[in-house]
Amino acid sequence: MATETIYKASTTAPVNIAVVKYWGKRDPKLNLPTNSSLSVTLSQADLRTLTTATCSATYQGEDSLILNDEPSDIKGARTQACLRELRARRAALEAENSSLPKLSTMPLRIVSENNFPTAAGLASSAAGFAALVRAIANLYELPSSPTELSLIARQGSGSACRSLFGGYVAWRGGEQADGLDSKAVEVAPASHWPNMRALILVVSAAKKGVSSTSGMQQTVATSDLFQGRIATVVPAHMDKMEAAIRDRDFPAFAEVTMKDSNSFHACCMDTYPPIYYMNDVSRAAVRAVEAINAAAGKTIAAYTFDAGPNAVIYYLEENSGPVVGTFYSLLQGTDGWKDGAKSYDSAAVKLDEATSSLIKGGVSRIIQTGVGEGPIKTDQHLA
Repeated sequence: MATETIYKASTTAPVNIAVVKYWGKRDPKLNLPTNSSLSVTLSQADLRTLTTATCSATYQGEDSLILNDEPSDIKGARTQACLRELRARRAALEAENSSLPKLSTMPLRIVSENNFPTAAGLASSAAGFAALVRAIANLYELPSSPTELSLIARQGSGSACRSLFGGYVAWRGGEQADGLDSKAVEVAPASHWPNMRALILVVSAAKKGVSSTSGMQQTVATSDLFQGRIATVVPAHMDKMEAAIRDRDFPAFAEVTMKDSNSFHACCMDTYPPIYYMNDVSRAAVRAVEAINAAAGKTIAAYTFDAGPNAVIYYLEENSGPVVGTFYSLLQGTDGWKDGAKSYDSAAVKLDEATSSLIKGGVSRIIQTGVGEGPIKTDQHLA
């Protein structure tokens, strides 16, 4: 019978790592940022969330969410904001066409899994909310563009709005109180600069001590440096970064990436009391990148750190030798290396003993990846 039908849709969504950071909210309820940001979407072959959304008139009770095989809270304000928006859009379609099944009235069963550590500074919430919003939008057959959906995903997790696109993505912070101009747009597709690569040093897979949401509120309230960052630093970085991507200018891309990461973490340290997301291993990774660039006589690698200790190192494929080789020479016994990494060992840059020792002892996993595509509809269903 039609009433017993289980409707379902699945999607994968990517992680993105910002090169101009989002930090601070002008409206916490709507997740409206104090500044614009820009990120690189990473390949889903290496980092992705897979989400299946189903609904049926036969389901009893309320909506539910299973994350990584464990029941998860679906009643949080951020998740509920996304569900309300998506249901309202489906209800509008049903009001226009009475022949459509009333999916908006049915309980949702959502099952999601990540292939990377959750809450470890690897943008799990970005991929998670992007996948949730895209999967339900597909389930509801909403005629929505990624930019339109970014307005919804942003309410779940700010950076999730950028994970609705592949390639190089800007989140325009906007100025309107209602947030309708705070949305993500594609700066360039992955195909524009396809040889961008990222090497992620997973320094700690443990849940971070200060959550991003809490950290942002503390920084906005107490950091003297923060006002200068949002007024002058970020607008200049956005302009320079968009030009660097347009021109495929890696030295310019790298300079802005590293300076913006430094600015962001300086504001965290300027927070009262201070917030330390980076640790000694993180700082050793910075010194390693500086040594690689010094040995090359030009900038071929760029570090960036989100709200966690993990180092994300951007480089171009043609410079894999010294970048991958340097870290492989220290971490060849660490999980995550792809076939062929060993071939770069001979191009390794020798680091000082203190830096080498910290990296050897402090990195638990490697993720080799590159620029990738946005959410992908799939027939692989978890429910």
